[in-house]
Amino acid sequence: MKTFINSLFFHPNFYKIWMGLILLIFLGYWVPFLFVIGKYAFIFFVFLTLLDFVYLFRGGTIQAERILPEKMSNGDDNIIKIKLLSTYNLPVSLTLIDEIPFQFQKRDFIMQLQIHYKEERLQKYSLKPVKRGVYEFGKLNIFTYSSIKLAGFRRQYADNKQVKVYPSFIQMRKYELLAFSNKTNFGIKKVRRLGHTMEFEQIKVYNQGDDYRTINWKSTAKHQKLMVNQYQDKRSQNIYSLIDMGRQMALPFNQMTLLDYAINSTLSFSNVAMKKKDKTGLLCFERTITTFIKPDNGRQHLQQIFEQLFSLDTAFYETDYERLYKFVRRKIPTRSLLMIYTNFEHINSMRRHLSYLKKTARKHLVVLIIFKNTELQQLINYQANEPRRLYHKIIAEDFDWQKRMMLKELRLHNIHSVLTEPENLTTAVINKYLQLKARGLI
Repeated sequence: MKTFINSLFFHPNFYKIWMGLILLIFLGYWVPFLFVIGKYAFIFFVFLTLLDFVYLFRGGTIQAERILPEKMSNGDDNIIKIKLLSTYNLPVSLTLIDEIPFQFQKRDFIMQLQIHYKEERLQKYSLKPVKRGVYEFGKLNIFTYSSIKLAGFRRQYADNKQVKVYPSFIQMRKYELLAFSNKTNFGIKKVRRLGHTMEFEQIKVYNQGDDYRTINWKSTAKHQKLMVNQYQDKRSQNIYSLIDMGRQMALPFNQMTLLDYAINSTLSFSNVAMKKKDKTGLLCFERTITTFIKPDNGRQHLQQIFEQLFSLDTAFYETDYERLYKFVRRKIPTRSLLMIYTNFEHINSMRRHLSYLKKTARKHLVVLIIFKNTELQQLINYQANEPRRLYHKIIAEDFDWQKRMMLKELRLHNIHSVLTEPENLTTAVINKYLQLKARGLI
C-alpha cells in the first residue's frame, strides 16, 4: 500500500488549477455568485482528479525494458535503447528519467514522449564515456500522464546493472576497415612503395597498373602472355606498443587523458598490424615495468591485449627510461618496431632520456609518439592586443618551437617520431606504420 501511494503524484497542472479555484472561492467573499461557481468547480475538479488516478492505475500499464550493450567503448558514442509498449486505450504522455551512471554527471536527463494504444516504441539515446572502468545503471523511472494531466503514476523498471567501459573497440573496427580500403579521404594515407620487401608470393597475369619492372620474362615466354611477379609485405615482424604511464600522460584533453588516447590508439594499431600478419606485443612502463605481453598473432592474443589495456591507469611518478632500456635489451632480443607513446613538453625533459633512446635505436626501430598541445596553437594564432596576451603568445610560440626542435634532434639520432593532436593520434600512428612498412624498414 505504501509503495502504491508513493507511486501516485500530482501533475503541475493540478496545482495551477487548485490555486485558481482557491482564488475564485476567495473572491466569492465579495461576489457570492463566484463562490457558488467555485464550490461546484471544486467538486468537479476533485472528481476529475480521482477519475484520472483510477484510469492511470486500472486503465492499462506501460511495459518497458532498457537494452544495454554488453560493453561500452571509451571515447565513443554508445547507443542505449529503451523498448516501450502501452496497453492504455487512450494516448498517454510519458516522462522517462533513466538513472545513468554518476560518471556522466548528467543530473537533468529527461525524455518526454507520447505513446498510443498498443504502440511499440524504441527510444534511443547515446552516452559518451571518457574514462575506462565499471559503470552502474540504476532504475528506469517512467511517469505516466493521461490527456487530462491532473494526476500521474510512476513505475520503475530495470534492476541495477553494471557495464564495463573498455578501450575504444568502435575505433578499432573503423580503422581496421579503413586501413584495408582503397579510399583515402578518411585520413589513412596511401603510401608509394619504394621497393619490394623481397617476399615472393606468386606469378600472375599482368594487369594494367602493375609495375612493369616485375615482369617475369621466362614465365611470359612460356605462357605467351605478360606475367608478373607478385610480392607481399614481410610477415610476422615483431611490433611492440610501449605506453608511458608516467605523470605526463595524465594531462587532460577533451575530458580524456593522454593515456586514454594512447590506449585507444594501441588497440586499433595492434589490430591493423595483426591483419597485416605482423606480431604485436605490449609493454607498459613508468618507474617500473608494469605490463609485458610478448608479440603474437590471432584473435585470442588481441583479446589478451584488450583486457590488459582495460585495467591500465596513470601512475604519478617520473618515468624511468634507464629501466626501460635495460628491460628491452634483456627481454626483446630480436630487432623489432617499438612504438613509444609518451609526451615531452620541453626539449630538456626529452634530452634527459635521449641517451637511453639512442641506445635502444641501435638495435630496434624506434618511433617516439608525442602530442601537440592544441591550446598552445590557439594562443599562437590569437591576435595579441595587450602586453599580457602578447607575453602568453610568445611563451606558446617558444613551447611550439621546442616541440619542432625535438623532432629534428630525434631525426639526427635515427629515431623516428610522430607529432600529432590527441584526436588524430590513431590515424597518425597507423599512417606511420604503413609508411615504414612500405619503405621496407620493418
